[in-house]
Amino acid sequence: MIPVQQSVQRLGIGLAALGRPAYINLGRTGVLPAQRTPRAMRDLTRTVLDAAYERGIRWVDAARSYGSAEEFLASWLRERGHEDVSVSSKWGYAYVADWQLETEVHEIKEHSVERLRMQWMETRKLLGDRVDLYQVHSLTTDSPLFDDLALQYELARIRDSGVRIGFSTSGAAQPETIERAWELEVGGRQLFSSVQATWNSLEPSVGRVLSEVHTGGWQVLVKETLANGRLAVAAPDVLQEVARRHGVGTDAIAIAHVLRQKWADVVLIGPVSTEQLDSNLAACQVELSDADLEVLRSLAWDPATYWGERALLPWR
Repeated sequence: MIPVQQSVQRLGIGLAALGRPAYINLGRTGVLPAQRTPRAMRDLTRTVLDAAYERGIRWVDAARSYGSAEEFLASWLRERGHEDVSVSSKWGYAYVADWQLETEVHEIKEHSVERLRMQWMETRKLLGDRVDLYQVHSLTTDSPLFDDLALQYELARIRDSGVRIGFSTSGAAQPETIERAWELEVGGRQLFSSVQATWNSLEPSVGRVLSEVHTGGWQVLVKETLANGRLAVAAPDVLQEVARRHGVGTDAIAIAHVLRQKWADVVLIGPVSTEQLDSNLAACQVELSDADLEVLRSLAWDPATYWGERALLPWR
């Protein structure tokens, strides 16, 4: 079994559900402040980050589109002075909901050199030189980035300044996107050195490709480990049975499943309370048996079905 502390050190905190009032994660609304004001959400973010740091987590992931997540993170880093925290963020989506819970559009995607320059400037203004990894947000096979040389050169300029460049992926074509991005070179070397992909017990289809790029030298971050809360709030019966055998929540089993993947360098979790954090961290105490793993493998959905259902999750 992997030592508990070593497992904790592979975990990171994602701020998608803390940096803005509305998001698609299940199991979130009941534990948020009654009034989701920017100040209340900032204080909650600080509480969760303090608890995560105390428990040994040293990675935090944000994005320009996560509402005020970068601002919350920047103020926490200034106040606490933690120099040993690695920070990743993303550009490509703009948050446009103006802190409203109910609105038709919460974020707008645009992969252009103008958007990159603007959002990189905004990120640098808040986080300075604390960004270790800057990622294209939700790269897909049809992204204009693959044909936009000016955008590629601008990303390479940031890369050459000492900031690692990566990308996140979404959708049923994650494997194809990663394979295409692997071939992208600027200045005689690969543009990207990292990928943040969705892999969980319901959607493991990208695992083979993630293993290959990890072997090839890329860092692999895993997001949506709980399938936007579906593996914690509405877990399949067989997953609940595995959790009962181990005396933990279904969230811990789902996260332990990701931690068993040797290619998963950083496993992102998205708790919105210290109680959720501690429930998630129970994964580090779980030793899954071969029989458990066989059950978890049986949970896999067809990727198109998984992503189709994810698209229907409401913002609330």
